[in-house]
Amino acid sequence: MDTLTRLEETIAARKGADPSTSYVAQLHAKGTPIIARKLGEEAVEAVVAALAEDRDELVGEAADVIFHLMVLLNNKEITLAEVMAELDRRDGVSGIDEKASRSANSAKGAA
Repeated sequence: MDTLTRLEETIAARKGADPSTSYVAQLHAKGTPIIARKLGEEAVEAVVAALAEDRDELVGEAADVIFHLMVLLNNKEITLAEVMAELDRRDGVSGIDEKASRSANSAKGAA
């Protein structure tokens, strides 16, 4: 957890840096659609690595996914603590039940 906390702090610190010297600042300057697209690209690369059964490549791509997700969260002003609280809320709940509750809540909102 310390690693993710440090990463969150680093991303926050670099958000307003000079885009010519900071990749995080470059992403933020380009905006949410570019950050989200980059996260999607990294996720696809992780899937490809997993299907290729390339463990080392998957480790690297997983790190890229986490990094880009955290940049996106920072861009949307969502903290790691909020995400962890949501995971804690789901702890002990079956994934099937949790997904069904989201579907039920979506159906209520549409009615």
